[in-house]
Amino acid sequence: MLLEALRQAVQAILRNMLRSFLTVLGIVIGVAAVIAMLTVGQGSTTQVKSDVAKLGNNLLIVRPGQGGGPGVSAGTAPSLSERDAAAIEAEVPAVSTAAPLSAGSMAVVFGNQNHTTNVTGTDNRYLAATGWTMAKGRDFYDSDILSGAAVCILGETVRQALFGAGDPIGADIRFRQVSCRVVGLLAPKGASSFGTDQDDLVLMPLRAFQRRIAGNQEVATIFASVRDGQTTDKAKAAIEALMRERRHIGPGENDDFNVFDLKQIATMLTGISTVLTGLLSAVAGVSLLVGGIGIMNIMLVSVTERTREIGIRLAIGATEAQVLVQFLVEAVVLSLAGGVIGILTGLALGFTGSRILHVPFSPDPWVMLLAFGFSAAVGVIFGFFPARRAARLDPIEALRHQ
Repeated sequence: MLLEALRQAVQAILRNMLRSFLTVLGIVIGVAAVIAMLTVGQGSTTQVKSDVAKLGNNLLIVRPGQGGGPGVSAGTAPSLSERDAAAIEAEVPAVSTAAPLSAGSMAVVFGNQNHTTNVTGTDNRYLAATGWTMAKGRDFYDSDILSGAAVCILGETVRQALFGAGDPIGADIRFRQVSCRVVGLLAPKGASSFGTDQDDLVLMPLRAFQRRIAGNQEVATIFASVRDGQTTDKAKAAIEALMRERRHIGPGENDDFNVFDLKQIATMLTGISTVLTGLLSAVAGVSLLVGGIGIMNIMLVSVTERTREIGIRLAIGATEAQVLVQFLVEAVVLSLAGGVIGILTGLALGFTGSRILHVPFSPDPWVMLLAFGFSAAVGVIFGFFPARRAARLDPIEALRHQ
């Protein structure tokens, strides 16, 4: 009986192809929109996590001043020092590396080329903490760090701006009144989800930066990398306790520093992405409801048009259950066809959106299965009332219908 009902449903749909297509269009749009939104949202979440991982593995950022986050002004709080970084590295077992750094934005010059970038004074621990690798040349020698030698390492963006396709190793660049020899080139990391170019930087030994540019011994930030197997929460608490002791902060007094966990950025951005994706998907899901109403409407029209046919079937022995199944199957076939077309369209839109936004294409099979099941449910729910109406027609009245 089911196969016969399926055959009749397909025949009825094919007899009115244009009407059938317009009927399922709402289902197609709803399913496609939900899948596209969730696919792009999942890709954005994956990209955010990847970008945070590029900033460093299990990274904590220590800065003077209250408040959170990189870029927050230290205000009048005492600055940090190299000794603070050394103490964190030595006295907090959960921390593998603590890199001190100070930075400033300035123009760097080579020949007749110039480029404004971020010049950072630090040491090789910064490379380890933030996951930088060398594409060419070398990192800093111990003698460079101790003596404050005028050497530097370039990011890929700075290399392209100053040297084009040329080799920067061994060249002398200048910023302010400082001449600095290029000894290394960092492997590119690319742009981050935060809208910043991670390769737009110049590294030089911290003491060289302090003496020749900053004119002081202050450290603006400490990057602390947490060991594998250790939690950042535990390391953060230990660093806070150590810094309160070193900065002589008494019980009940507020911290004059802050320790920021980069995972908070990932959590915050992932949460925002999830909420926005959910809202957009909910709006797209309204199309499924509209599509279901469209199916119910067209099935009611179909019942009216085929009243005489239904009367003949009932008169020659068809049961109410057979008529009910026939029209219910027709509604389900319509909605499932819309679901399949919607899934394929949604994947195509998701792939296009991922390429435009430069995020990974991450389709979720469970979402596609859910969308397909939901479209089937729409067919059953909105097709039941017209099918029941057809099954309950009086055969004699149906045969009189013109």
